[in-house]
Amino acid sequence: MSTFPLPDISLEGQVVIVTGGDRGLGFSMAKAMAERGARLVIASVDADGCVRAAEELSGLAITTDILDLDQCRNTVKRAVEKFGRCDVLFNNARRLMRGPGLPPQGNSLPFYETDPDIYRQTVEVNVIGTFFMARAAIEHFRQAEAGKIINVSTSRRNFSGARNSPYGVTKAAVESETLIWARDLDGMGITVNALLPGGSADADPNRPKDPNKPLLPVDIMDPLAVWLASKRSDAANGCRYVGKLWDPTLDPDAAAEGSREEPVFMEQQVSATI
Repeated sequence: MSTFPLPDISLEGQVVIVTGGDRGLGFSMAKAMAERGARLVIASVDADGCVRAAEELSGLAITTDILDLDQCRNTVKRAVEKFGRCDVLFNNARRLMRGPGLPPQGNSLPFYETDPDIYRQTVEVNVIGTFFMARAAIEHFRQAEAGKIINVSTSRRNFSGARNSPYGVTKAAVESETLIWARDLDGMGITVNALLPGGSADADPNRPKDPNKPLLPVDIMDPLAVWLASKRSDAANGCRYVGKLWDPTLDPDAAAEGSREEPVFMEQQVSATI
């Protein structure tokens, strides 16, 4: 059962690609959008995970390494071939932070103890992979003169807190990508926005549970995901939305406005929001 009721918004006809949509936050958002009528494309480097998620959501599974631009382009191409269109890209796939007691390939350490290979991999996946997938989508969106890109970000404290390198570094870059791309596309009918949980979410089964640190529910971003994928968000560009700030008692547009934070590194949005 969802923690928050989904807004009464139809996504019938919308075709949505969710990278990393086979698990965690990505799968939860994909499921929420499917429940509102969207046709889902699940893109992940995990072939088995793709198939499982797509079968559950009656969507299309496409194994995709977002560090391969040709594979990213193939994902968009196949989405269009299958559904006749592609409307929304959720750039959710990312290299997560890990630390002591978690998988050894992870990192949540002082930068001087960080494995250089992990640092490089995190930058490549979170920054370059996000760009490659957006670049592939924008080639279609510009032809269609419409489209939405939503980049999954993180809380502001991760941009400057101890032990948040390289993850916080890469998400600061994603925030910058969001704002720059929104300016590049302003007035073209294509928007770029950032979405984040607003805290640590219960999205990783390998993460040790700390009874003194409650986690946000995995579906914390679902209502905003539905709103951002819909035409009701058409005027929002270069904005930053926080899942935990959503108020389900409000009209969806008002709830979205209440969930909006000022973008990082910028005092004003690119264009009007609602």
